[in-house]
Amino acid sequence: MCGIVGAVSNRNIVPVLVQGLQRLEYRGYDSCGVAVHALDASGERSVGLQRARSTARVVELLEQVQTESLQGFTGIAHTRWATHGEPAVRNAHPHFSYGPGEAQPDQPARVALVHNGIIENYEALRRDLQAKGYVFTSQTDTEVIAHLVDSLYNGDLFEAFQAAVAQLHGAYALAVMHKDEPGRVVSARAGSPLILGIGEGDSEFFVASDAMALAGVTDQIVYLEEGDMVDLQPGRYWLLDKSGHALTPEQRPVRTVHAHSGAAELGPYRHYMQKEIFEQPRAIGDTFEGVHAIVPELFDGQAMYGQTGAAAWRVFKEIDNVLILACGTSYYSGCAAKYWLEGIAGIPCQVEVASEYRYRTSVPNPRTLVVTISQSGETADTLAALRHAQSLGMKHTLTICNVATSAMVRECELAYITRAGVEIGVASTKAFTTQLAGLFLLTLVLAQSRGRLSEAQEARYLAAMRHLPVALQGVLALEPQLISWAEDFAQRENALFLGRGIHYPIAMEGALKLKEISYIHAEAYPAGELKHGPLALVTSSMPVVTVAPNDELLEKLKSNMQEVRARGGVLYVLADADTRIESAEGMHVIRMPENYGALSPILHVVPLQLLAYHTACARGTDVDKPRNLAKSVTVE
Repeated sequence: MCGIVGAVSNRNIVPVLVQGLQRLEYRGYDSCGVAVHALDASGERSVGLQRARSTARVVELLEQVQTESLQGFTGIAHTRWATHGEPAVRNAHPHFSYGPGEAQPDQPARVALVHNGIIENYEALRRDLQAKGYVFTSQTDTEVIAHLVDSLYNGDLFEAFQAAVAQLHGAYALAVMHKDEPGRVVSARAGSPLILGIGEGDSEFFVASDAMALAGVTDQIVYLEEGDMVDLQPGRYWLLDKSGHALTPEQRPVRTVHAHSGAAELGPYRHYMQKEIFEQPRAIGDTFEGVHAIVPELFDGQAMYGQTGAAAWRVFKEIDNVLILACGTSYYSGCAAKYWLEGIAGIPCQVEVASEYRYRTSVPNPRTLVVTISQSGETADTLAALRHAQSLGMKHTLTICNVATSAMVRECELAYITRAGVEIGVASTKAFTTQLAGLFLLTLVLAQSRGRLSEAQEARYLAAMRHLPVALQGVLALEPQLISWAEDFAQRENALFLGRGIHYPIAMEGALKLKEISYIHAEAYPAGELKHGPLALVTSSMPVVTVAPNDELLEKLKSNMQEVRARGGVLYVLADADTRIESAEGMHVIRMPENYGALSPILHVVPLQLLAYHTACARGTDVDKPRNLAKSVTVE
């Protein structure tokens, strides 16, 4: 992984390919590259496959392309997040195959290929290809596919590609070209997202990892399904399903998708993460827009986007427990939702790390509502866990997702689409708070369906939800105080985060944010667990961040805080105004603007986001693109 753009056109497509990579930078990457059926200086004669690759940013790749005057009507491009092999030019995509034997300086490349995903049987394929004389120059699993296509080529790229794909085990989105067929790109997807874009007048066609890559180029999008293959040629394209049967426009309809390029503009902010933190009042308002009553129909999300889904009211009547599947930040939102679902709706809830769930023996219950949570809707582990749950007979599924056209939405019965907008920063912020908003709404709907939500309670919750954007503005005004905290945190290498009850998952999310972007080791604990181990780590050099709302656990939390102070620990406390927690030596307190009851987690996480952001700024890290991480995790 991480991002693919490909094109067949009658114009120089290199600027479009590089711009597409820039649109995909939000996913995170450590190398990038582009390959084309290159044209000579006159722009008329083909001179074979040529490429440019870099371990720097896409802007440096653009400079390289311009310096080398690389141009062509057909090309593929890629941003890579390393899985097999270190971030190095030799491992960067596109990969070439020169045929059997050592590549010579004057030898033309025969195949160019880009790949997202992981090929699980690449070692066996590599041995077979080496026995045929193919020489490998990279450490990647991807190079195997390029050589495999070359070894099977007999005059028709699509036939060779079909034969090659049939031998692959694993996940992939692929785009490939051959030197003997200018004006042709063939692609396929299995377990990794890929779309087809149709240009103006049907004169050019594109493939890409998502519609954002084609923002400003085309809004006519076909979403490829699992196993689909596409053959792009000038003025026409063919689609086949995984069985090799031709697909009609009715089976893979063209959709108009407005992935506005303006959504990716930084504006007056220093980083995208900062911009997205400050967009949260708008994002929450948009997510709750149109919610005038607590009704099951709010989760008939597929029908909103032209798809046929089950009636939510019927599904909610048929379930007696909830299973939440998610990864990373989304997992923490699910952990918080467990407290709401059990405390307000009175329905048992289990939360599973998606990457672990399908690899253990579990006891399925057909009356389970399986809830997946994903910002992109393409998270490989979560999709795999969803399919595993379905295979066990749990047919009732719902997703909380930020992308209406994603695989997660298409594969679930029900959906609630959060409206966070495009999130560029790798460390999630507004996607997390809007997930919490969607999960809180799900809690209220399930509470109502179980007779646990009175009209008066509904009115109070609706009023609180409408007020959230204003309350968030008050929290964002705390930024100067958090900058002061960050100056101290930037000098540390370890931190501990504490919370109790529903705010323990918020402490976990705060610790994750700090470690993701500042590279400070941070971990979170339920505050009551201090004396069961982590108290041994507490010294004056380890800051202890405490989330302290005025709830039923406040007095217990105060006792836990005293345990830290008694060992010389330094506390940094986010306290509701009426908690009577005062600043003192070894006790730094920031007062939240108001107590927000059940919705408090959505407010308390924002200062933790700001603390992580400003600590990272003080340490000079790459805030939006932290090392070793990617935005859209499309491989296991």
